[in-house]
Amino acid sequence: MHALVTGTTDRWNEDMQTVTVGTGAVSFEDVVAVARRGAAVVLSDESLAAIDRARGVIEDLAASPTPSYGVSTGFGALATRHIAPELRAQLQRSLVRSHAAGSGPEVEREVVRALMLLRLSTLATGRTGVRRETAELLAGLLTHGITPVVHEYGSLGCSGDLAPLAHCALALMGEGPVRNADGELVEAAEALAAAGLTPVELQEKEGLALINGTDGMLGMLVLAIDDLTDLLRVADISAAMSVEGQLGTDRVFAPELQAIRPHPGQALSAANLTALLADSGVVASHRGPDCNRVQDAYSLRCSPQVHGAARDTVAHAATVAGRELASAIDNPVVLGDRVESNGNFHGAPVAYVLDFLAIVAADVASIAERRTDRFLDKFRSHGLPPFLADDPGVDSGLMIAQYTQAAIVSELKRLAAPASVDSIPSSAM
Repeated sequence: MHALVTGTTDRWNEDMQTVTVGTGAVSFEDVVAVARRGAAVVLSDESLAAIDRARGVIEDLAASPTPSYGVSTGFGALATRHIAPELRAQLQRSLVRSHAAGSGPEVEREVVRALMLLRLSTLATGRTGVRRETAELLAGLLTHGITPVVHEYGSLGCSGDLAPLAHCALALMGEGPVRNADGELVEAAEALAAAGLTPVELQEKEGLALINGTDGMLGMLVLAIDDLTDLLRVADISAAMSVEGQLGTDRVFAPELQAIRPHPGQALSAANLTALLADSGVVASHRGPDCNRVQDAYSLRCSPQVHGAARDTVAHAATVAGRELASAIDNPVVLGDRVESNGNFHGAPVAYVLDFLAIVAADVASIAERRTDRFLDKFRSHGLPPFLADDPGVDSGLMIAQYTQAAIVSELKRLAAPASVDSIPSSAM
């Protein structure tokens, strides 16, 4: 079989050591480099200037007698409470401490690093009003490999990732548990001191700006797209191997058949299968008049349709992720010389495509499992030994490997039930 020659996706730059965060969108490559390869992070001069300008607006509003949400008031259902100037630093500390209420298992290090980078990206736009030292400390944590402990449960999505981000903000204050660069569980103050970093005392609006985003959801989306891009290439390779092993035909993958149903992902997957099977003597033997096979099973014949639809869904998810990467998610936001309330923290756009990708993962896994099952069934495997065992009966072969695969597919199907349609009222309705 040939190596895959079409439909490949370049890997991220493996030599990338430092990511610079500016006022524009961070790229997919940046997120993966920081999250998975431990790249260092710096803020551009342009972003620092934007941060300073926005901070000036917040300080002017803080000095004004007119209440401003997030600057001189309480939050959520408590927004009608005016906060006196001498209590505003305490307000920000209390906000972060009270919202750092996640529970359950630790979120993976790579996801936490992704959400930290994405929060920093929003801070760098100059729309949030944080001070430059706060943004620089967040970059410092990433550079020194200090990862706050974030828990799996606590985000409602419709209100952004408040609890996960609050655990990260807590670390900036020198509080709460973190993992250092060696993965050891230590207190934030200890990890910061070891790295030569100084905790910040949050000022007006900074606590709110640090926790009001969709960065956890978006980080998982970007990493899922990265994984699925690789997995779909592997799926085409395994499907081609299955066609050959099952004495199938490649005629159903011909470009003229894909052209009459012009989904781009389907055409790409079919081209991959055609290239992989190009010089297969086994497949060639079934092109002649002596072949008595009418057509192959769905799991072989329909591989481009399923894999292709998955590719198109991943492409749509990548489009949504790209828009979100270019966004400044906070409430309220700094616009010029004023601050405006908004609803951009709502996670619906990200949640919908994450649900789409869960469906994709389950269905691609399901068709792969069906191909495995055919190989193990002596009545459908075209002469192969039962369960591909060396001595069937004495050896079980791959019987239980298929059980494991089926169990995983069942779990994927369960997880494909959409999470985005569920909502429970919170914060006093």
